[in-house]
Amino acid sequence: MHRQAMIIGGGVAGLAAAAALGRDGWQVTVRERDGAPATAGTALGIWPAALHALDALGAGDEVRRAGVPQLAGRFLRPDGSRIAEIDVGRLHRRTGDHVHLLSRPPLLAILQEAAIAAGARIQRGDPVDGPEAGGADLLVVADGVFSRTRERLFGPAYRARYSGGTAWRGVVPDMPVDAFAEVWGRGVKFGVTPQEGGRTNWFATTAAPEGSFHPGAEVAVLRRTFGTWAAPVAPVLDAIEESGVLRHDVYVTPPLPSYVSGAAVLIGDAAHAMSPDLGRGACEAIIDAVTLARCLRGASAQAEGLQGYDRSRRRVTRRLSRVAAAAAGMTRVRRGLPFRDGLLRVGMLAGPPA
Repeated sequence: MHRQAMIIGGGVAGLAAAAALGRDGWQVTVRERDGAPATAGTALGIWPAALHALDALGAGDEVRRAGVPQLAGRFLRPDGSRIAEIDVGRLHRRTGDHVHLLSRPPLLAILQEAAIAAGARIQRGDPVDGPEAGGADLLVVADGVFSRTRERLFGPAYRARYSGGTAWRGVVPDMPVDAFAEVWGRGVKFGVTPQEGGRTNWFATTAAPEGSFHPGAEVAVLRRTFGTWAAPVAPVLDAIEESGVLRHDVYVTPPLPSYVSGAAVLIGDAAHAMSPDLGRGACEAIIDAVTLARCLRGASAQAEGLQGYDRSRRRVTRRLSRVAAAAAGMTRVRRGLPFRDGLLRVGMLAGPPA
């Protein structure tokens, strides 16, 4: 008799879980609120550990082919002078892979194909407001940072919280760059990365009151904030248009007492939404999914497998969340910039985390 899994959410986490569980013989149904897959989105950094998890889904090589490898990276000051270099060669020697940059729509398409190939059924335009598994043996909660299911399982104390930071992001077509670069100023930062198709992915962050948006005038805010900065910021600011700017506040998930509640298990941002400063959110969602399937596969009972997943993932993702929050705090520093920059240089000596 086949075990049945209901997955709430058809984003990166949910589709990866569908592929992972389906490959192990689970009968999987994915219920996704949005009626159609995403067609727009900026670049995600797929780190080696996540690529290796994608290999377990049969999707790693496709992501490598579709994405752009990050072959260089640096941290700069607004005048263009260098703070620190990222030793991408060391990362490659340690893991056998580079970080690959790929926008959300093709990543979701690859994961959906893997999920369907594994026999998963995907129901779109299908809102799910509660923690009901619909008769399934397993409920996988993958409905993101604002997960209603998380609140129903653990209570309103675990509602997503505003991090204190806001972010802009977008894509500039026909402007290829060959390296990741992040420019740290006084309490603000601006970054660029390569993106498939010869495009430049860009992002910017600052501390701000929650909800302090400027509809129709975000480009003016960006140019007022970053307009005197040197390349690579200046060419992007010259090229962006208001219609291409996405603005959102950054929310994080409070530390949960467990990622498991009965037959329900939380993965991805529903479990551990973190500040984007490490660029690891999508990666950890993929790793969650593959780890969940592996723990269930090796357990004598489902409850044992779920507890194994909780032990494997909660400590790691809590640590990453703390590091991401610390990185966000460093970028918001307004005084003692030489000391901050020195800390960043020291932090880069060991190379980027695998």
